[in-house]
Amino acid sequence: MEKVLLITGGSRGIGAATALLAASQGYRICINYLSDHAAAEKVCSKVRELGAQAITVQADVSNEDEIIRLYTRVDAELGPVTHLVNNAATIAHVSRLDDISEFRMLKIMMSNVVGPMLCSKHALLRMSPRHGGQGGCIVNVTSRVSCLGAPGEYIDYAASKGAMDTFTIGLSKEVAGEGIRVNAVRPGYIFTDFHALSGDPFRVSKLEGDLPMCRGGTPEEVAQVIVWLLSDKASYVTGAFIDAAGGR
Repeated sequence: MEKVLLITGGSRGIGAATALLAASQGYRICINYLSDHAAAEKVCSKVRELGAQAITVQADVSNEDEIIRLYTRVDAELGPVTHLVNNAATIAHVSRLDDISEFRMLKIMMSNVVGPMLCSKHALLRMSPRHGGQGGCIVNVTSRVSCLGAPGEYIDYAASKGAMDTFTIGLSKEVAGEGIRVNAVRPGYIFTDFHALSGDPFRVSKLEGDLPMCRGGTPEEVAQVIVWLLSDKASYVTGAFIDAAGGR
């Protein structure tokens, strides 16, 4: 079976690190991005230098029409998706619930919950034997805050990741008999520019001393876990959660 990997939010951070690590392992790779074309193309060039066939596709993966367009491009240029990493997500500035608007809540839930569910739906339409597929693998990038709640910071984001944890459990059981594995990685404080969206780009540096391992993590360390879960080395692993959070 040809291995076709779609990584949503693949132009930066954990998504980009996953693409680069997977490049030498026989995957054809689609790097999805929302707006930063230059960053996506830079990652794609590096992936190609490592010997993998790769494309970039811009799409807002919280919108089903755009998801359909994304998958159609991948079908035509790489083949049907066999492996999916639901990595794209958003966050907002630190805030108490009292000050969080309905618009912000809806945006968080559409990007972090509905979007990955829809991406998984369209992956199943290619992976499942019910639709002519031969199985596959989905890895959801959630967050350690799904277990902690993020009080006084961004409980809407934490709730969205908690929803993805529940989705991971349910979907893993729903499709286990169809040769499709579904797992999740829960990163903690990782050095990426994602934290700038919460209003504090230096958040990890400020807080890493409080972690049991006394340091923040790197995107490459999280990517190692994701790529292992994608691989046949994890062939009997489904419905599992791996915390990449330095003991937090």
